Amino acid sequence: MLSPEEVARLLKAAPGLKYKAALSVAYGAGLRAAEVVALKVEDIDSGWIASIGLDPHLFGTHSLRRTKAALIYRRTGNLRAVQLLLGHTKIESTIRYLGIEVDDALAIAEQVDV
Repeated sequence: MLSPEEVARLLKAAPGLKYKAALSVAYGAGLRAAEVVALKVEDIDSGWIASIGLDPHLFGTHSLRRTKAALIYRRTGNLRAVQLLLGHTKIESTIRYLGIEVDDALAIAEQVDV
């Protein structure tokens, strides 16, 4: 069994956000590895989502992913960072994904060191 300090070290040393999130969920909910892998957004009760004022039809992993990407872009203006986060090979895909104007995006991209 791990001490709370060891758990904190494990989470801090996770090799990326995906691993940290998966380990956090496993630890926080006491889940087995197979239970973490089997998690689906559809399993979340839509009544609960509605009770907090969100439209259950608009909620999903895609909306969370897009929200995170847009937040990073708004805070940093760094299209390249968002591109890497999303795993896009073409900057044009990231521009389209974020719904920003191509001319604005290209002007910003020219200012960012890669």
